[in-house]
Amino acid sequence: MNTSSPDLDVSDNADQNRFELRLNGDLVGILGYYDFERAPAPNPPVVDFMHTVIVEDFGHRGLAAVLVGGSLDLARRRGWRVRPVCTYVQRFLASHENYRDVVVPLEPPRNEPQRKASRHKVPARKA
Repeated sequence: MNTSSPDLDVSDNADQNRFELRLNGDLVGILGYYDFERAPAPNPPVVDFMHTVIVEDFGHRGLAAVLVGGSLDLARRRGWRVRPVCTYVQRFLASHENYRDVVVPLEPPRNEPQRKASRHKVPARKA
């Protein structure tokens, strides 16, 4: 594989619910997504970006950032709102504020009860 003048392409594989990063035609990374909330028109759909994976041999070359940036660009063009579940996507967004218009903040799970502060008093120690 020739990597001296790389040809990078981010595309959507909707059948597998993932964006794919190809380097010189070879699949080197994926970003899985889940269409969680189908909003009625004219509201945009909310899509969870679940997990980013780069083939181990191609790690530490900045390809994950290329994949996430390209995926966010495609999401923006489609009018999607993105919920960044993937921790890598969260870190990417922290340093790329130009994607704020696409992002929906994470919310706590709806079915999980909120933790309440303990109301038990701690007995005083006797000296």
